Amino acid sequence: MEKKMKILASSDIHGDARAAEQLAEQAEKENVDLVVLCGDLTYAESSTDGIVGPFVKRKKKVLLIPGNHETVATADFLAEVYGATNLHGYSIMCKGVGLFGCGGANIGLHQLGEGEIMDLLEKGYERIREAKKKIMVTHVHPTGSLSERFSGFFPGSEGVRKAIERFRPDILLCGHVHEAEGIEEVIGKTKIFNVGKKGKIIEI
Repeated sequence: MEKKMKILASSDIHGDARAAEQLAEQAEKENVDLVVLCGDLTYAESSTDGIVGPFVKRKKKVLLIPGNHETVATADFLAEVYGATNLHGYSIMCKGVGLFGCGGANIGLHQLGEGEIMDLLEKGYERIREAKKKIMVTHVHPTGSLSERFSGFFPGSEGVRKAIERFRPDILLCGHVHEAEGIEEVIGKTKIFNVGKKGKIIEI
């Protein structure tokens, strides 16, 4: 029997170094294999200190994507400084699981078009398409999801929805809608977790 991979996923930390420290303590206590940060690491590009460092200090492998509060350049900078991996339009294999992602959102300052979201997810997916298990990581939730219904303000992403239907990942990790933190649902064969700031432990 294959040993499962354990992930701590979180989103929308918004520069809260105390929250990052608590999550890092949890990652260490739970002995996770991987930490996935699903965007909005900062608050409008400020407060980048103490967000990724606490995990790295505990020798945890970190994957991250930008949200709608930071640019891809900021996510690249954080990844470079802390030896993390920016999954935006990229992918990685870890313990036989393929992870691919796209940051940003379909609203806000650092807006991406739906076609661009789909293209970036496809670019990442192509590199791990042979993986037996796949995890898609986005900041924004898919259109038609429970997260969308929880918010009268944040529309879901048609690009993310299309990617779910086409690539059929086992899991989607997302955030963005704070009111929908902790919500789990299934679209097709994909289990969707809105991981939120408090984070979620997932095994695959």
